[in-house]
Amino acid sequence: MKISLNWLRQYINTDLDAGEIAATLTSIGLEVEGISPYTSHPGGLEGLVIAEVLEVLKHPDADKLSLCKVEVGTGTALPIVCGAPNVGAGQKVVVALVGSTLYPSQGEPFTIKKAKIRGEVSEGMICAEDEIGLGQDHSGIIVLPPEAQTGTPAAEYFGVERDQILEIGLTPNRSDAFSHLGVARDLYAALCARGKKAELCLPGSAAAVKPGSNAVGSQAPEQPSPGAQDSASASTQPSPATTLPAQAGTLPPFPVTVHEPEACLRYSGIALSGLSVGPSPEWLKRRLASIGVRSINNVVDVTNFILHEYGQPLHAFDADRIKEKQIHVRFLPAKTRFVSLDGAERELGEKDLMICDAEKPLCMAGIYGGLNSGVTESSKNIFLESACFEARHIRRSSTAHGLRTDAAARFEKGCDPNMTLDALIRAVALLLECAGGQVASGISDVYPIVQEPREVSLRWTALQRLIGIDIPQKDVSDILTFLGMGMKTQTRDAITVWVPTSKTDVTREADLIEEVLRIYGMDRVPLPQNLRSSIVPPMADAKEQGRFRMGSLLNGAGFSEIFSNPVTRSRYLKNLDDAAQKRVVRLANSLNAELDIMRPDLLFGGMEAVARNLNRRRERLRLFEFGRVFEQHQGGFEEPEQLGLWLCGPQNAESWRNPAAAANFFDLKENVERVLLRCGLEQWDSRSSEHPFLEYGQDYLHADQKIVSFGRVSEGLSALFDLKLPVFYAALNWDILGVRLRQHQTRYRPLSRFPLLRRDLALVLDKGIAYRDVESLARQNGGKLLREVFLFDVYQGSNLGEDKKSYGIGLNFGDDQATLTDGQIEKVMQKLIRACETELNATIRR
Repeated sequence: MKISLNWLRQYINTDLDAGEIAATLTSIGLEVEGISPYTSHPGGLEGLVIAEVLEVLKHPDADKLSLCKVEVGTGTALPIVCGAPNVGAGQKVVVALVGSTLYPSQGEPFTIKKAKIRGEVSEGMICAEDEIGLGQDHSGIIVLPPEAQTGTPAAEYFGVERDQILEIGLTPNRSDAFSHLGVARDLYAALCARGKKAELCLPGSAAAVKPGSNAVGSQAPEQPSPGAQDSASASTQPSPATTLPAQAGTLPPFPVTVHEPEACLRYSGIALSGLSVGPSPEWLKRRLASIGVRSINNVVDVTNFILHEYGQPLHAFDADRIKEKQIHVRFLPAKTRFVSLDGAERELGEKDLMICDAEKPLCMAGIYGGLNSGVTESSKNIFLESACFEARHIRRSSTAHGLRTDAAARFEKGCDPNMTLDALIRAVALLLECAGGQVASGISDVYPIVQEPREVSLRWTALQRLIGIDIPQKDVSDILTFLGMGMKTQTRDAITVWVPTSKTDVTREADLIEEVLRIYGMDRVPLPQNLRSSIVPPMADAKEQGRFRMGSLLNGAGFSEIFSNPVTRSRYLKNLDDAAQKRVVRLANSLNAELDIMRPDLLFGGMEAVARNLNRRRERLRLFEFGRVFEQHQGGFEEPEQLGLWLCGPQNAESWRNPAAAANFFDLKENVERVLLRCGLEQWDSRSSEHPFLEYGQDYLHADQKIVSFGRVSEGLSALFDLKLPVFYAALNWDILGVRLRQHQTRYRPLSRFPLLRRDLALVLDKGIAYRDVESLARQNGGKLLREVFLFDVYQGSNLGEDKKSYGIGLNFGDDQATLTDGQIEKVMQKLIRACETELNATIRR
């Protein structure tokens, strides 16, 4: 969640700086993960000043250039070469001084340097709108009014707003703090409880609205624009008004019917007419831009402003598109078709709550608008919705349709039904200010079951037992009051308060104690003097030791270990057949609409890691991961453990000594077999891979059990990650191989005193015979003297025939007891040749 410090200061007056505010918020559970600067104009117009053109002469060597003398407020005129057709003596202009960096409306930033242009010195630049990001006009330089003060920084003249943005890692239970007002309330409570000066300044409440009044409640004071000199720097503060015009109380409400009160806790709305939809005022654009929200138009921007001010989602409908001027909140029959704002046609479920008119659905309640019901530039009349939808209904529908919106994020955490009216009235006041028009109906407010503040008690003995210290009772009652809780009773044994409906996570005594502790300050609770630590790191078990041994082997081969999320995206599995889809473990209540299944294979997390690295220009990747995968069967769930290997990019690090050859299938095969040999496996059967996401590859089996699938990842899956380079992947069954590794004892064997003798064998074979078949046959017939078998040459040519190939096989023979003789080796070679001729139908090339 992004919080603008300038925006926050509208609601709380404090002299703390950004760092102190961040530290305070973090101490009360609103962890500030970062603070970043923000300026309303790119670069903040640093190094730009208002200047006066003293003299303009024609450039001697260029028809379209002028030689200018410019006063920038230092008393010394600067020479500047200018190519604008409208430059003239006596003008007030914007000048970028040498060393300043400009951020144009289009293109990359560039720095102004002292230069010679066609032989004439230029010490700066007279700027056009688009050159400094103030607009798109490039027809000429900016000419300012004569009263503009020479030497004034451009940032001051144009009212550049400087801000600091707090990035808060909000926990799911703190829906009450999911807004600027929510953060302000928490910060106010913490500062007051700790004896620091603070004043809370909130917009008015609906309960205080009086017909014909101009403002109600405690309001944020309107402040002057910061150094603005022209129309480009309008007020940076919203209007504090939170009332409706007097006639709103005399108009009939817009007809609203809530058919599903268990899913729609409250529905408030009002109609407005005669609006002029267009660009928002500058203050509104700046407020939204500071937290990364793009300005759309004044109506949409006001709803977004209220969302981030109050934490209350709003939705604006084009009232002229609402059939029979009726709103119905209901479920529709399953498989009803609905075209959403993004143009996609969606099939509704029977429990998807919809906002409808008399004929058709207009909006997925609390999630996403419909294509033909929203506000456009031609809209004049709107119906403004401010509702509270039940969290579980929104979460289920948002997840089912894969729609993650700001509104859904608020509703699924739980909103306050008693806030809808306040937010609605505030929004109406801002809309009338920003878009004109007038109120066209009374307020519709359907509230089937009114939610009252909860009564919760706190015993002093429980407070002391859970926190460990005695906090003065007055401090406790003050903290709860600062948090907006109404006091009911306080006795020598307990305190009872009314918890506002905005605090959805405070329902019991322990929750009240947590509220007291976080505001009081955990850092103020001393550690017991007799505290002793008895934490002893656990010893690694046999399984963990096996992973460590294999990890060391892979590290030595150039691999890096990764750890990926066991929860992944179902969209990766769209090409699986129905039988495989049924084995996928799906989450019943996903916290993220995208992350909705448990991984059936390690492949996907590794592909995400590959994509992330490639996007950062790290192209030579060797990755491995140990992890469990998840499957469901009729009898329940299974969680086998896998070892995954990924290869991508060049075989070797870039160097003048090595050619830039890409990694391939055989590089992966070499590493797979290295792992198998380390686990004590020397013999296995092979077949074409049956892995659903490998384009081609092999499966290795041992004792009729599949121990590995490896090959090239399919282009279809690679495209989902936007990968252009081929990726090679191996999925090894670590449940089997881990046991083999633990059982296999690595033994040291000293280097033989007697030399190895090499023989080469050239075989002409059918194309369908694999090297593995040749190697297996050689080891079967080579006896104890055969130490190594390797392939050093493969040849295919027309002289052999279209269905033939030639393998060059190297064989090393040795004996630890004596030097081998030619006769011994020849005897083995003849046996091997006969086996190749008989079993492989090979021809020996001599």
